[in-house]
Amino acid sequence: MALFFAPNLAKTNILPEEESIHAIKVLRLQSGDEIELVDGYGGYFRARITLAHPRNCTFKIIESILIPNQKNYKLHIAIAPTKNIERLEWFIEKATEIGIDEITPIICCNSERKVIKPERLERVMISAAKQSKKSLFPRINPICSYDNFLKEYHENAKFIAHCYDDSTFSANVLKNINYKKQLLQNALPKANSGLIMIGPEGDFSIDEVEHAFHTGYIPVSLGESRLRTETAGVVACCTAAYINA
Repeated sequence: MALFFAPNLAKTNILPEEESIHAIKVLRLQSGDEIELVDGYGGYFRARITLAHPRNCTFKIIESILIPNQKNYKLHIAIAPTKNIERLEWFIEKATEIGIDEITPIICCNSERKVIKPERLERVMISAAKQSKKSLFPRINPICSYDNFLKEYHENAKFIAHCYDDSTFSANVLKNINYKKQLLQNALPKANSGLIMIGPEGDFSIDEVEHAFHTGYIPVSLGESRLRTETAGVVACCTAAYINA
């Protein structure tokens, strides 16, 4: 059965224009046909089309379907937008399919891309959420600077993934923060909320990493290979899903 996104179910029984076009012009659905709806907030419904209009398709809710909560953890990833925007879109698509709750694009010292189109990323996320039959959609926050992100977001378990060796940092810095870099899979708490920062193609600057240390971020590794930004984000998602399976 076709699945559609209806974000304003509490206010209207009309599908958004893009969804209406897909239902009536692409799938050739007719009045009386049954469809499934998600509202992005956890609601999953079975409905029947009442007016097969190609731009304002109306429906009637038949049944509210209870979807068991399949995740016992929350994951927030802050990630630097990639120079090639399609790579960031690929990350958002895969992270949504795997399971993520919040994504924040951050501008870092070595960022090559500092402007994004949020509505485009939102469309990618919605498509991936529908494809993977998720009723609760992740939130994509507005892009913000690295420093502002550290000030505004305060999850209990927060990590920064970087590629520097221990010898990069002064002994004084390491002593003050009780530095111990470990694999993410060993550091991330099970059945809890976690925040992971992923840097740009040139990695975080040393100052940025040390700043994160002093605000409570735990340094983690995603493995021995040096990963692309979007790959690192997907690995982080997979690691969280794996330890909570």
